[in-house]
Formats: sequence, C-alpha cells, structure tokens
Amino acid sequence: MTGERMKPADCRTMAEVRHGVDRLDERIVALLAERFRYMDAAARIKPDREAVRDERRKAEVIAKARAAAEREDAPAERIASLYDALIESSIAYEFDRYDETRG
Repeated sequence: MTGERMKPADCRTMAEVRHGVDRLDERIVALLAERFRYMDAAARIKPDREAVRDERRKAEVIAKARAAAEREDAPAERIASLYDALIESSIAYEFDRYDETRG
C-alpha cells in the first residue's frame, strides 16, 4: 500500500480499509484545524460575548451539512448529529478564545 487512499469500493482487506480511513482522518483533522482557526478569527472580531452563540447560524450550518450529505448519498441525520457536536465544541472553544483575548 502506498500513501494514496484507495476508493472504498476497491478495498478487499481490512488493512486497506484502515489505511484509507487513516489517510482520510489526516485530511479531516487538517480541515478541522483550519475551521477552528476561523473560530479564533470570530472570537477576535465579534463585538461582545453574547454574539458568540448564534442559534440561527447553528441551524443554518447544520441544514447545509445535512443537504450536502444528502447530495453525497451519505447518512444525513448522522452527519447532522456530528455537525451539532462540532458546532457546540466550536462555540465552547470560541467562548474560551473570546475570554482569553479580552482577559
């Protein structure tokens, strides 16, 4: 196996599946790190602490994730649930960063 990721439909062994998942996880973590850097920017830009939690925006992001999952023929409700957890973690992180920058 190389560093390349095999398509799931082409996998014939669990080693191939795990290799593909590991490579994909590396990309996901890199994207999550970038997403959290946007939370750093949001904490810096938002004018007050009350602006950190935005339930309307949270619902919008989850709806977009659900729609994207449906387009990808992926389990939309499970992805929406993951996004709910991701956003709640992002909000908690942003509160921490907001407090640190105003500290």
